[in-house]
Amino acid sequence: MKKIIVVGNGMVGYKFCEKLVASSESKNFKITVFGEEPRPAYDRVHLSAFFENQDAKALEMAPAAWYKENNIDLIVDEKVDNIFRATKTIITAKSRQLTYDYLVLATGSSAFVPPIKGVEKEGVFVYRTIEDLEGMLGYAAKLKAKNPHARAAVLGGGLLGLEASLALVKQAIS
Repeated sequence: MKKIIVVGNGMVGYKFCEKLVASSESKNFKITVFGEEPRPAYDRVHLSAFFENQDAKALEMAPAAWYKENNIDLIVDEKVDNIFRATKTIITAKSRQLTYDYLVLATGSSAFVPPIKGVEKEGVFVYRTIEDLEGMLGYAAKLKAKNPHARAAVLGGGLLGLEASLALVKQAIS
């Protein structure tokens, strides 16, 4: 049986697994998926919906049980730190070492934070993960309790910037 390691459990990593298990060839592979986040893949496109009900499970592409039912080892909250192509080996941040026959890199993107003074301070967030949003909500509640007239700023006027702004407005009026 050939071993496949998927590095990244976002939407692309999940879709790869979904398509592989749907094929007749899936029985020939043992799949292990590593996700850096503490939960199974979720729909990042609809991340702003998290502000409505704060239910991370509602955004899941598939629950952890789906991976188990499809004979996929899902390892969350563990980053792959090193890849050794010559020996077809990976090593994780938790010192786990695994070999593979095939390696799929589905690592997605990272949030760009401009190199400006102050971005390292408390209360500065990126808008990329459920954990980011939980941090924003917690900080906003703490700030609102201290000062109901506190202000916030959003850098970035793209879709996520606009959604972050709307979320801030909703927090301010709730």
